[in-house]
Amino acid sequence: MKRLFGKKEAIDVEEALHTYGDMVYRLALVQMKNRSEAEDVFQEVFLRLVRYKDRIDGQEHLKPWLIRVTVNCCRKQFDSAYRRRTVPIDREIGEEQSYEMDTPGNPVYDAVLGLPDDYRSVIHLFYYEQYSVREIAEILELSEAAVKTRLSRARGKLKNTLKGEYASAGTV
Repeated sequence: MKRLFGKKEAIDVEEALHTYGDMVYRLALVQMKNRSEAEDVFQEVFLRLVRYKDRIDGQEHLKPWLIRVTVNCCRKQFDSAYRRRTVPIDREIGEEQSYEMDTPGNPVYDAVLGLPDDYRSVIHLFYYEQYSVREIAEILELSEAAVKTRLSRARGKLKNTLKGEYASAGTV
């Protein structure tokens, strides 16, 4: 939508929460692999939206802005000194995986979760959020070639992982 007379289109935070909340939460959950940390990231993203909504250039920029802020918040969370010094209680107890999602035991999704962060991000945005390579490059501030390379390498890792998964099950 064009801006008239230099005015920005107003961002309704509540509408953005209803429209994009699930997407932000899923992306945070994929990155953090832990429900409580994903909820913390989710809250931080929407707090930033409340704080900076006047800086967003309208609805067409809102979704990419939310994705970029979610990825940045996840990275910030990973880099925090607190996170490096603590061990989640579920790991101390011996639970195999702290990731909680509606698709438990899905070997494809489990394989995606096993990817390094950079590969997991592009796979999630490409396959789960249906973004093009160009859009992912803009969101993650990478070149299109870098996104294509990460997608290709991630697919290769997934292929090897899943080949081993299905070979051990006798279904290859």
